[in-house]
Amino acid sequence: MSVAPFVGASFAAADYVVFAFMLAVSAAIGVYYAWTDRALKSSDDFLTGGRRLTALPVSLSLTASFMSAITVLANPAEVYRYGASIVFYGLSYFMSMVVTSEVFLPVFYRLSITSIYEYLELRFSRATRLLGTLLFIVQTILYTGIVIYTPALALNQVTGMDLWSAVISTGVVCTFYCTMGGLKAVVWTDVFQVGVMLAGFLLVIIRCVVLKGGVGLIISDSRQGGRLDIWDFDPKPQKRHTFWTVTFGGTFVWVSIYGINQAQVQRYISCKSITHAKLSLFINLIGLCCILLSSVFAGLCLYSVYKNCDPWTAGIVSAPDQLMPYLVMDILGDYPGLPGLFVAAAYSGSLSTVSSSINALAAVTVEDLIKPHMTVSDKKLSFISKVLSFLYGVLCIGMAGLASLMGGILQATISIFGIIGGPLLGLFSLGIICPFANSKGALSGLVSGLVVSLWVGIGAQIFPPPSYLSRPLSFTTEGCNLTASDSFNRTSTGLPAHMSNIATSPAQPDHDSPIGTIITILVGLFISLVTGGWKRKVDSRLTLVKSDTTVFCIFKALKDRLMTGKPDVAQTKENHGNQNPAFCNIELDYMKCNTPT
Repeated sequence: MSVAPFVGASFAAADYVVFAFMLAVSAAIGVYYAWTDRALKSSDDFLTGGRRLTALPVSLSLTASFMSAITVLANPAEVYRYGASIVFYGLSYFMSMVVTSEVFLPVFYRLSITSIYEYLELRFSRATRLLGTLLFIVQTILYTGIVIYTPALALNQVTGMDLWSAVISTGVVCTFYCTMGGLKAVVWTDVFQVGVMLAGFLLVIIRCVVLKGGVGLIISDSRQGGRLDIWDFDPKPQKRHTFWTVTFGGTFVWVSIYGINQAQVQRYISCKSITHAKLSLFINLIGLCCILLSSVFAGLCLYSVYKNCDPWTAGIVSAPDQLMPYLVMDILGDYPGLPGLFVAAAYSGSLSTVSSSINALAAVTVEDLIKPHMTVSDKKLSFISKVLSFLYGVLCIGMAGLASLMGGILQATISIFGIIGGPLLGLFSLGIICPFANSKGALSGLVSGLVVSLWVGIGAQIFPPPSYLSRPLSFTTEGCNLTASDSFNRTSTGLPAHMSNIATSPAQPDHDSPIGTIITILVGLFISLVTGGWKRKVDSRLTLVKSDTTVFCIFKALKDRLMTGKPDVAQTKENHGNQNPAFCNIELDYMKCNTPT
């Protein structure tokens, strides 16, 4: 596909310096951890940081990992076009963290596994483990290529930043620090990058507030334009944004990411205690909400600035994901370095997502495809992990190149997370929540869930929902002073030199996810029951037990304190076969959790 930047809307030297500084700091973090951990030779140190990480950096890394550049560009554009209903994602974030911390985290942390797909072999069979691993690898590689390429194209067409220089430089830097520093480098670069992302949003918001004369005018404009009419309880699942689709549809998507996605789980099971792991999830919730609210308000700012001259309707930009970069060049183009900070924020989102994916891909390949079939020393496994990180980084850059050739297929490929993530969520839920589920039920449920999800996903692309269910809110171009010029004059009067046919990725729940999850569980339960799963004895470490839940911990600690004056640790161990499952004491000075030895 041939693309060209808009004439007259280009970076200054200071913008490139700011962007380069972000890349340099990210690379330097990788070098630092490669040097400080040079004496550590095990693959566990490289892939899990030696399981010595603490809650705060892990929480920020969790926030950054799936808040990609697509989020930075697409969420504000979504608010601009459809209103601020996506603010209800905050509820789905909260429910997702509760489910993850209470259901999935205790089991994974108790087992001290590196790859979560090892759980599938312990609980079901090796075939289930291999199928889950392969699905994750396909899902992640496809998504990563899109995450690198899509924002690069949008930014290239509006800022004039060279497309492939940006793609390759970010891909190379990301691969470099992943290969050099392992999980610690990934976590601490994520900490830096989430700060850059928030700074980029705040930069745009503050400038818009100054231009418009206050927050009140932006809110007033948004209310008059219908952008704050968020209370839509329409039960139609095909409708783009309602309370139900965003809140409950979003919960399924985010549980599939935080609960059973290797990239996220690998971080919190690398914490030094289960208390730190649970805290990391809830501190991460604060970060998620900060980015969500920033992106929503940025979308309201976008509408307030262009309420009388919609750049998209007027043909000034060719795709919705170019609206935010256009706004940045429009209101900040006269301040060298500031557009560069926003672009650095967008690419920080890409770096954090890609680095998490590379590290997770290396982990599952080592743990699921190499260690079970080869006898290799730990030192050699560490070297293999680094080589795999490098190879997966190169592959992800290659996938970005392939994404440039996809054209209209790109939009369909975004749904890969729902098509694969939903059934995988159902599979893990089946194992953890249902003690009588067996391997026959698990495989049957997973295959059934995949088939139904694929059928629904393909059907949604071939037969999209009626246009009235996803119609954007009203726009106007009455305030535009359109000219035939092909350059921007900073008052939204330009026309693009070339137009892109790539649309923004939808910032909405994928409806395939709950369908795939539900089908997998229902079929898995039925097949397990008819094949005698209820007769099978399952190790209690592999399923959820009541002492895993925070509510039980609190009431147990209160009961022990009232009756004996101290927590009954011995009884807790005895109740679970001396496996010492996670338990908590209500008092702060005793609040800690233990894992099995």
